[in-house]
Amino acid sequence: MSKVISRRFFLSALTATAATPLWANPPTASLHPVPRPAGLGKVTAAAAESLIRDSKVSGQVSFAVADIDTGKLLEGQDVATGLPPASVTKALTALYALHYLGPNHRFATRLLAVGTVTNGVLKGDLVLRGGGDPTLDTNALAGLAKSLKEAGIREVTGRFLVWGGAMPQLKQIDKKQPVEAGYNPSVSGLSLNYNRVHFEWKRASTGYQITMDARSNKYRPDVSVAKMSIAERQAPVYTYKEQRGIDHWTVARGALGNGGARWLPVRQPEIYAGEVFRSLARSYGVQMAAPKITQSAPRGTVVASHQSAELVPILQGMLKYSTNLTAEMVGIAASQARGAQVLSLKASAAAMNAWAAETMGMTQAALVDHSGLGEASRLRADELAVVLAAAARRDTLKPILRDISMRADNGAVDKSHPLTVQAKTGTLHFVSGLAGYVTDTAGHELAFAIFVADTDARDRLIGPSRERPAGARTWNSRAKRLQQKLIERWSVVYGS
Repeated sequence: MSKVISRRFFLSALTATAATPLWANPPTASLHPVPRPAGLGKVTAAAAESLIRDSKVSGQVSFAVADIDTGKLLEGQDVATGLPPASVTKALTALYALHYLGPNHRFATRLLAVGTVTNGVLKGDLVLRGGGDPTLDTNALAGLAKSLKEAGIREVTGRFLVWGGAMPQLKQIDKKQPVEAGYNPSVSGLSLNYNRVHFEWKRASTGYQITMDARSNKYRPDVSVAKMSIAERQAPVYTYKEQRGIDHWTVARGALGNGGARWLPVRQPEIYAGEVFRSLARSYGVQMAAPKITQSAPRGTVVASHQSAELVPILQGMLKYSTNLTAEMVGIAASQARGAQVLSLKASAAAMNAWAAETMGMTQAALVDHSGLGEASRLRADELAVVLAAAARRDTLKPILRDISMRADNGAVDKSHPLTVQAKTGTLHFVSGLAGYVTDTAGHELAFAIFVADTDARDRLIGPSRERPAGARTWNSRAKRLQQKLIERWSVVYGS
């Protein structure tokens, strides 16, 4: 059995001479380190095959590591096998959005007046026009409401219309996810609070006190477009149905305990945003009718506007918190800027696949969305590692990736670990990915991509078992430990 890398061995080996990279193009077979020329100091480390075997992780393992300076692949395992990338997809989505939208791009949400204003009265319609801002929140709508008042409008005699047609309107990102998953909301050009509603419950003398609101750190407007009722049952925990444009939820009384809260997905995003805006506007003394959806792109006089942050910090937040809705919305915006006809997430992902093949050499990229939530997506580790190496030479992606903590054998964060890793994680049940950069104490950098997946185990998940399947947590822990050991191996063998 190959020797496991100890911390002492690892620290001493970091100063060893790196192996010479041999491959200039992505290979179609597994790569293995080549023996060093005679006379050089010999560095040994556990073989990748041994690390995989000892990890006891089931399924397939595919990885590739590339030299950043040359872009050449140094080592790989089953590199020609495309595996589900999960949220690692977001790293590619970030590059796609930067390419077509640019780092300074901002999304605008506007209020349009369709009519004339006389003595503070808008004699006509007011339109809340979404501009595809994935970060629009209740605070931003409060700012728009304040701006509307400052524009001199205190009453709207016509309709209050909401428009989300800047993007295709989808009830959910992925149909296979649990109905209550807040990470799987609707998609629309007008999206609020990542299209989630805050459900909170507290035990009271006569039962439970329930609230459904669009809270932020400053406001907590109640909403009626999403309703909750308690059902006398133990399971399922949640049920959902749409009825007359309202999200109707039930929750099992047996699951409530003394109290708690969670975010639930919103399926009526335009009305949700309109209802919250109307409530905030009324707090500023502006009266208007209940919101109605308009399908036609509205035109009128802009009376107030909210600009999002620039694209780079939006992407940084997406990569840090792995927000699926942000990934889908910036991905769709990039596809539209590319000139693609986007009627679905799959169509937008196809446009990104084509871009990846044309400009990045990722001819085998087969993504079905921009977030990685769809389990049918496939990426090759060798193609992604080469792209990450190229992005590092342009200093494009690494500055907005988050730091990944290295851990000691007991699972605790090892703050003194000699390696620093900036990467994007990806996690689904029985799917784990990690792709990014590792830097040793001498400043030598490598780009890597690791995909681990037991697709057979995932295919067996049905019904309620999809949310907390037996064995998934143990499997994921093993996959993550394997990823760290592979990174440590590469820094020993190929480091400075």
